[in-house]
Amino acid sequence: MMTKVGFLPEETSSFVGRRAELARLETALTTRRMTTLIGPGGVGKTRLAVRAARAAADRYPDGAWWADLSPLYDDALLLPTVSDAVGLADHTLRMPVEALCEWLSDKNLLLVLDSAEHLRGPCSHLLAELITTSPGLTVLVTSRQPLGTRGEHVVRIQPLPVDGAPDALQLFEDRLRAGDPRAGLDAPGDRAAAADICRRLEGIPLAIELAAAGIGRHTVAQLATRIGTRFDAPVDAEDLTASRLDLLADDSLWPRRHRTLRTTIGWSHELCTPLERLLWARLTLLRTDFDEEVAREVCTGGPLTPQEVDRALQGLVAQSVVQRDGTRYRMLDTLREYGRMWLRELGEERAAADRHARSFLGLARRAHGGWTGPDQVSWYHTIADTHLDLCAALDHLLAHDVAGAQEMAGRVGFFWACCGHLSEARGYAQRALDAGPVEGPHRTRLQWVLGVAALLQGDFATAEKYGALCTAIALYDHDDEGMLGATYLSGLTQLMNGEPAAALEAAERVLRMTETAPSDGASPEPRTTAADTSEAAGGSDADFDSDPAPVESAHRLRCRLITVFALTALGRLTESGRAAATLRRSCELGGEYWTRSYADYQLALIALLQGRPEDSATHARAMLAGKHRLRDSFGIALGLDILAAAIAAQGAGAQAARVYGTGHAYWRMVGHPQRGTPELGAVRETCELQARAAVGDAAYQRAFERGQADNAEVGLAAALHSGLQL
Repeated sequence: MMTKVGFLPEETSSFVGRRAELARLETALTTRRMTTLIGPGGVGKTRLAVRAARAAADRYPDGAWWADLSPLYDDALLLPTVSDAVGLADHTLRMPVEALCEWLSDKNLLLVLDSAEHLRGPCSHLLAELITTSPGLTVLVTSRQPLGTRGEHVVRIQPLPVDGAPDALQLFEDRLRAGDPRAGLDAPGDRAAAADICRRLEGIPLAIELAAAGIGRHTVAQLATRIGTRFDAPVDAEDLTASRLDLLADDSLWPRRHRTLRTTIGWSHELCTPLERLLWARLTLLRTDFDEEVAREVCTGGPLTPQEVDRALQGLVAQSVVQRDGTRYRMLDTLREYGRMWLRELGEERAAADRHARSFLGLARRAHGGWTGPDQVSWYHTIADTHLDLCAALDHLLAHDVAGAQEMAGRVGFFWACCGHLSEARGYAQRALDAGPVEGPHRTRLQWVLGVAALLQGDFATAEKYGALCTAIALYDHDDEGMLGATYLSGLTQLMNGEPAAALEAAERVLRMTETAPSDGASPEPRTTAADTSEAAGGSDADFDSDPAPVESAHRLRCRLITVFALTALGRLTESGRAAATLRRSCELGGEYWTRSYADYQLALIALLQGRPEDSATHARAMLAGKHRLRDSFGIALGLDILAAAIAAQGAGAQAARVYGTGHAYWRMVGHPQRGTPELGAVRETCELQARAAVGDAAYQRAFERGQADNAEVGLAAALHSGLQL
């Protein structure tokens, strides 16, 4: 759910009671820097935090942001998860905590960390640094225990009252009707029986919701009787049909005083069919939301056929063990813990982790294969949304299947680099290379990923090293695709080092060498080099039209992009424009957005340099639209710079200043001062002077600060609006 600024989860069911707790939280968030909601699992901490954060969000100019820590299996992904939550996609070589502290240092925002109990120490250390360096930061944490951070204000959450207040009974009735709109407490004795259920369950919201889900198989009166029998019976440690959770529970996570919830979950488990119980256990390997296809891939095996997975999944939804939102599913962390206990009891942990890793290795293969195709944007989003599962799969493969880890890290690495996960792309690639001596294309791809990630972080020496290494390997292996990829990496490094002539010569040579032997089923490409185009100066975009090339591989498209960048840097604008237009059409033919958006960027720069600012702005907005589809903050920052320059060249100084300000906000997101291709620096400087001259320094500064202060999405939307206010 997008708030005015920021992100908070949607509330998908009714919120009951908690007025006193909400009032206490409102006071705490107003007067305290850090507040921790504590209480046992299932007591409703997450729902209360969502409601409190939503109520407080408008008080924070930089928004309210949410980070769910429950899927994190260790602290390695804590910093990336929090950074993602607040919109930081750092592209630098700084320590991640340093980048996060700098990003938050001048912001006035609310950060919510949900389910921090299993990362208490790391969270406490991180928050201590953030609160010290970010005076405008307010933090709300949910945890079963206090974190112990200095200055922490603890608010203890109790179950819903069951005597003299209607809240628990109202929750039971709401969940009953959510499962079946025709259901209710209208039969004689139903309301009294439901009230008895709530008392037996001590007002614990999760226990009440699980009980309400059991009405489909029992009447309210029958359910009250069964729960009463269950709770009145003594627990026999020798009786495995008693509360299985009592026997499996870790007392550090499930203290004995929380027997009510443990027993309720165990009772709900016993209501499941054997196949539903097995699916419950196997689903716990999934760290992120999932769909039916992923559930089938990860959980099919033995008695669970794909069809049985579908049936069992719907059964778990009906019993509130799994929550459904449209086509997506998720499991509460409290119920996931119980499923993991059962997975261990069944002796299936290794087999389940193997299936999980194989599934996400398959996803990485499909995403890599779908790079040049109509589903590229969808694959980008899938890779971003399953980040935690991909990391978990990689960690498992690094321990048990080095070849699989090398393949997977190489296939997702470029996606991660483009999406802003540069540290993970580089870190996992290095770990996979260090894990074993496996040779071949997977290892070479890893070296290429390392070089690209280093280049995007500004580590040109490392990028140059891996570009040369990949080139040598590709030449030795007679690997055309490897040569194209290596040339892209080396050429981009040369461009960033101010060597466009060398980049152009190498790219044209490799494109000629490989044009008769396309891979991945691509057809031969008509040669497009500087020698084939005229030297005429000036002209419009129509001069750049030519027949589009057939669908090409991703590496070939990227290598052609190097020629476009180099020609522009050398001032050969007409040639560069024709090459960029042809490249753009090739990308359109293959459904490729990433390279296409950079072709748009070059067309915008060329038009600006040729004195056609209106055309430049049109191309810049096309580039921004493509980069926004891919959630590419670095590309958006580049696009905003060129768009601001084009607007300034049209005399709209205040509007240009605002776009420059929004661009500055995006540059901060990726951790860099304003930077782009070397040839843009002088253009940007000239256009900024034009904008200041058009409206005056004071008006320029006001507009710039407005753009800088805007929510990034709001600022980008304003920049994409084509109406120019002169």
